[in-house]
Amino acid sequence: MIMIFKYIVHNKFLFIIAAYFVFSSALYAVSGFNITIPCIWSLIFEVHCPGCGLTKAFICLLKIDPIGAWNSNPLIFVVIIVVNTYFFLDFKKFKNKLAK
Repeated sequence: MIMIFKYIVHNKFLFIIAAYFVFSSALYAVSGFNITIPCIWSLIFEVHCPGCGLTKAFICLLKIDPIGAWNSNPLIFVVIIVVNTYFFLDFKKFKNKLAK
């Protein structure tokens, strides 16, 4: 458990971004209160970018609605796998670095 706290301290900025994303998505899923970051591309050009719908898809996954997540943006399933793999490998690398 101490190792996880050391990892979080070492990666403060990344942890803050990930925690904000998860917290704001969970808050929206539970209460409908939206504090998620809007898509700047959509605000400026009024056209959806390839990433649009990822937050909505993540919220659907929090609500255990994989069909809604797929309809919002099927890329969410790839993103979840890639992000989890990144954190796992980065934590493993951090752990090995501390062991030396």
